[in-house]
Amino acid sequence: FDAFIERLTAAFGELVTASHDADANCGPLVSRAQQQRVQRMLADAEADGVPVIARGRIAEGTPEQGYYVAPTLLGPVPREHTIAREEVFGPVLCAIPFRDEADAIALANGTDYGLVAGIWTRDGARQMRMARRVRAGQVFVNGYGAGGGIELPFGGMKKSGHGREKGFEALREFSVVKTVVLNHG
Repeated sequence: FDAFIERLTAAFGELVTASHDADANCGPLVSRAQQQRVQRMLADAEADGVPVIARGRIAEGTPEQGYYVAPTLLGPVPREHTIAREEVFGPVLCAIPFRDEADAIALANGTDYGLVAGIWTRDGARQMRMARRVRAGQVFVNGYGAGGGIELPFGGMKKSGHGREKGFEALREFSVVKTVVLNHG
């Protein structure tokens, strides 16, 4: 955990948030209400003693009227803390140590949400085993990015949405199945 966090901290400190037309890592949030929600979650975590490990920056010259939040790495975050259990939908990463594969799966599934998950491991059998066991609508292995291509169905599990967008699965939302049973006799 410590070695990983050291590398992650160095990379995280380089992250930049800026307007949509800049070559930045993160853009603005969708609304002022969402910006305030993320800022409130960060403030609550800090007030509860959750350490800020690293913070990126908002680029100079970024418009003041945008809804920007600097990328923030927290950790170690207690598993039961709100910021570890809720969907933040902002540039926040919670680092939480785990003991083994079973503990990592329990941690990933120990929330009411399941939109997207990421698994990093070189072990091919572990990749497939964990991807099957993690309850999320999309699971990325050794990479991460919400959505994927237009042909890949997108949607969550549990409280993370309803149905699927994109791909052939999305077409089911536009159809109705009707069953007719005939008894001849």
